[in-house]
Amino acid sequence: MPESRTAKPRIAVIGLGSMGFGMATSLRRKDFDVTGCDVAGDLVARFVADGGKGAKTPAEAAKGADIVISVVLNAAQTETILFGKDGVVETMAKDTVFVSSATMDPEVAKRLAKQLEATGRHYLDAPISGGAQRAAQGELTILASGSAAAFAKARPALDAMAAKLYELGDAAGHGAAFKMINQLLAGVHIAAASEAITFAARQGLDLQKVYEVITASAGNSWMFENRMPHVIAGDYKPRSAVEIFVKDLGIVQDMARNARFPATLASAALQMFLMASASGMGRDDDASVARLYGRISGTKLPGEPK
Repeated sequence: MPESRTAKPRIAVIGLGSMGFGMATSLRRKDFDVTGCDVAGDLVARFVADGGKGAKTPAEAAKGADIVISVVLNAAQTETILFGKDGVVETMAKDTVFVSSATMDPEVAKRLAKQLEATGRHYLDAPISGGAQRAAQGELTILASGSAAAFAKARPALDAMAAKLYELGDAAGHGAAFKMINQLLAGVHIAAASEAITFAARQGLDLQKVYEVITASAGNSWMFENRMPHVIAGDYKPRSAVEIFVKDLGIVQDMARNARFPATLASAALQMFLMASASGMGRDDDASVARLYGRISGTKLPGEPK
């Protein structure tokens, strides 16, 4: 017999940006009872129009939920959602699991988990990767760590949202650490790809042909293949913004400094993202690092003024 809708856990998704909205809609399509919440009322209205339920505050969304999934930008927002005014701890039932998908310093994840677990709830450290399209398709990569009880409570939602679920440890912090290694590589690869495509333009090469050659050669990377079409099209609408990597590579630098580890490539990449942000491109697509290279070197890229 197929599982009935009422047998499925009730889920609250806090944060309906490009990732959170996709996660919420993918869960709803799989017959979960999903309530969405966001500071932007239009996003909540959009989710309700798509067939979900809406809430005005995290506390309202979490009331009666079995699983609360937080899909916000950073640790500060996560802490506010948990313990701030109208935070989820005001209404979460005992034994509910809070799934934190924000990218953050592992030490902060450990602290938030300890605070929440002291109240009788569960905390699952579960940063995500894959982009908005995979979120909407329920095909994310989830890098999770936490207690066996937290995994057991969250598993129905995790299985519905993920193409790949990695169980990386029995305590919060491990998932966050794995995500920061990914972000180190992602940021460096975007910066390197941006440098390469702009250098190719400086040589007068056909950028579409460069893309074709590199994606079939050893120099390819997932970021080159995914981001450089944005440069070739001159399209910098944000899929993932420059400011994301200002934040994430900043976390990497903090972690490296504390560990006395020389993360030199990550540091160089961070400076490129910082310069792109300072140049007014912080909210634009992270491939805007290529535009920065172009402007510094006087190299014309598609869609850029002469």
